[in-house]
Amino acid sequence: MQQEELKNTLPKEEFELEERVVEIRRTTKVVAGGKNLHFRVLAVVGDKNGKVGIGIGSAREVPESIRKAISEAKKNMVQVSIVKGTIPHEVMVKFCSAKIMLKPAAPGTGIVASNAVRAVVELAGVKNILTKNLGSTAPVNVIKATFEGLKTLQSPAQIASKRDLSLREVFHGAGNKE
Repeated sequence: MQQEELKNTLPKEEFELEERVVEIRRTTKVVAGGKNLHFRVLAVVGDKNGKVGIGIGSAREVPESIRKAISEAKKNMVQVSIVKGTIPHEVMVKFCSAKIMLKPAAPGTGIVASNAVRAVVELAGVKNILTKNLGSTAPVNVIKATFEGLKTLQSPAQIASKRDLSLREVFHGAGNKE
């Protein structure tokens, strides 16, 4: 009964989001009295329909850090351009020492990616993509690089509006007018 009341008060989007914890890391700070133990969680949230967000949460207990990470991920959600189940164009992104290449793939290819990249692109709703990690394999930097790459993607319609062209001219070339 309480759940039905809760569902009516919260927006519908909250229940369609899928959450995934990518990494839980135990961190220790040495102080005069001993060691302070904390947990850092890296989480990804997405609706598998073009919206995705990442978050990092830190606390003394794992459930609290997971809650913080998911809350931050929901605040940082962005819209991703997806064309026919893949990304519209190739992109190369560098974040710290992580360098990620994201390439569109033909239908039926699937997601060819590491665990960290896979979590982000799956929850964004990409069905076919080729990726390559060319730098650091630290999950935090890899996920942030992937997220930045997905944010920079532009659909053909966005490119056409920037260039004051029709979609037909974008696909078939603007210089072929005779």
